[in-house]
Amino acid sequence: MGYRISKVYTRTGDDGQTGLADGRRVGKTHPLVQAMGAVDELNAHLGVLKALLAQGHNPGLKQVLENIQQHLFNLGGDLALPGGRLLDTGAVAALEAQIDSWNETLPPLENFILPGGSQANAQAHLARAVARRAERQVQAVFAAGEKPVNPLTRVYLNRLGDWLFVLARVLDESPEVLWQQPHSKGR
Repeated sequence: MGYRISKVYTRTGDDGQTGLADGRRVGKTHPLVQAMGAVDELNAHLGVLKALLAQGHNPGLKQVLENIQQHLFNLGGDLALPGGRLLDTGAVAALEAQIDSWNETLPPLENFILPGGSQANAQAHLARAVARRAERQVQAVFAAGEKPVNPLTRVYLNRLGDWLFVLARVLDESPEVLWQQPHSKGR
């Protein structure tokens, strides 16, 4: 039988500390806590995207997003518990295969793309930006010497940011709006 959460509040974090899965208490500004919070925020943004896709997009994509949400919980577990190895290379390979498949159907990139072609496109770009922040915060965990953290956490978040960028292109319902490089005067 799984865990049962019988009480939402415990009051143990009221002093600015929180507990990790290995029993350690650390400040809520600790790099591990910051990284886990960014991953949680990313998961919530993917939930919003999944809800938007319920309004008419590819129903198979909802299942893919749910699988990614499961992987993000595994990634959080790997951050919370030293030595955790819940995330595996198959999760990264699945993202790469989908990116490659989508890229075969998309026009080549000619410039940077502005987010916002549709609500789903904008949400995918927002999730991508949060994925990049989560990746930076996981990198801070490694830089702080927290060990051992599953090295796939960095790889997965990096690839997920790429996947979300390509997904945003797939979801765009209008011609992509490209960044217009300013013309320099005096050059």
